Amino acid sequence: MNRHPDTPVSVVPIDIPEVVDRLCYRYPSLLVDAVVEHEPGHRLVAVKNVTVNEEFFQGHFPGAPLMPGVLMIESLSQVATLLLLERDGPSAAAHTHLRGVDNAKFRRQVVPGDRLRLEVTLGQRHRMLARARCVAWVADQVVAEAELLLGITHGAAEVHPTAIVHTGAVIGEGTAIGPHAVIGEHVRIGRNCWIGASSVIDGWTEIGDGCQVFPFASIGLIPQDLKFQGEQTRVVIGRRNTIREFVTVHRGTRGGGGVTSIGDDNYFMAYVHIAHDVHVGSQTILGNLATIGGHVIVEDYATISACSAVHQFCRIARHAFIGGASVVTKDALPFAKSVGNRARLYGLNTIGLVRRGFPPETIAKLKRAYRYLLVSKLNASRALAEIEEDATLACDEVRYLTSFIRSSKRGVILRRPARRLDVTIADE
Repeated sequence: MNRHPDTPVSVVPIDIPEVVDRLCYRYPSLLVDAVVEHEPGHRLVAVKNVTVNEEFFQGHFPGAPLMPGVLMIESLSQVATLLLLERDGPSAAAHTHLRGVDNAKFRRQVVPGDRLRLEVTLGQRHRMLARARCVAWVADQVVAEAELLLGITHGAAEVHPTAIVHTGAVIGEGTAIGPHAVIGEHVRIGRNCWIGASSVIDGWTEIGDGCQVFPFASIGLIPQDLKFQGEQTRVVIGRRNTIREFVTVHRGTRGGGGVTSIGDDNYFMAYVHIAHDVHVGSQTILGNLATIGGHVIVEDYATISACSAVHQFCRIARHAFIGGASVVTKDALPFAKSVGNRARLYGLNTIGLVRRGFPPETIAKLKRAYRYLLVSKLNASRALAEIEEDATLACDEVRYLTSFIRSSKRGVILRRPARRLDVTIADE
């Protein structure tokens, strides 16, 4: 629900002049006084106090001053720029251009003494273009509204003077390299990334667009494997990943395929370790101090909580949840909670599946499948056969569960908690 226009609000600290200066060809004066609400990447509300001293009133019109409609659009464009470029993060190289105005309507005059409340909500967004729905209020009345089309250019990369970037490195447009960062010769970094202070990226490393690497992270250095003999191996990281402080990602080894790979939209919290030849999917979350041993596969949407360790050559299945301070020495099953040292199976992660939009009928089928595995008193082979023969359980998720178990080389976590340890584990 929108806040009433007259409701008092606190001012959100944003450097308005610095950001609005990146709206190309803008009106020479600021038409935004303060930001009062900010939902990054979605919505921003600002205010403009219209005073009789505004220079445009001298010609519009003497004796009956009115704020021109074109400057109402300019004011909304400045607010849209604040929202877009704050969303784009620390890079100061991005700029916006007003490319189009659709469905503009001016519903009443704006005169000296009015306090404009300017509300902008982002719509469809592509890398080079964005649409914004804009509404201007005075008190409880809408005075103007429009849909703006803004172009986005990211400009050249920015490298801090104290950073060390090898001349052979490739840095994408709009990327910012922080102070004292070190970028090696064979590194390729995509567009609109942010590389924090004192981070090190070396070796044959590729990082996709829109990634954030926080201070003191280390990516692409040689693996902690005594068999490594200096061969050319790689780290390949996808788009929009967040890599927090002191995370380490080591490149692969010849014996493990030569590549450590990470997909898109992952969040690695502080002190996470990704060892050689690990393959991480997309949309995963790794908590603080999570340690992933060599040759591990972490599939999409998995969550590995803080201080957990995954033994080399294990697999963490899609939508698996590993509880905090767990030690995983076998393959962790999909859609389930595995917790403890050594990790045991605490059943389906129902709350997590609901949060991710799984339909109730799919969750019900997974629950029945896990009953075969955990409470039927059948051995694993017979339980799998019963699941596969039960036509009421037919769905992609159950088929993936049985396929995952059958393809396991290390064995899967099917051991239930001992009765004395069978406490309720909160869903995360």
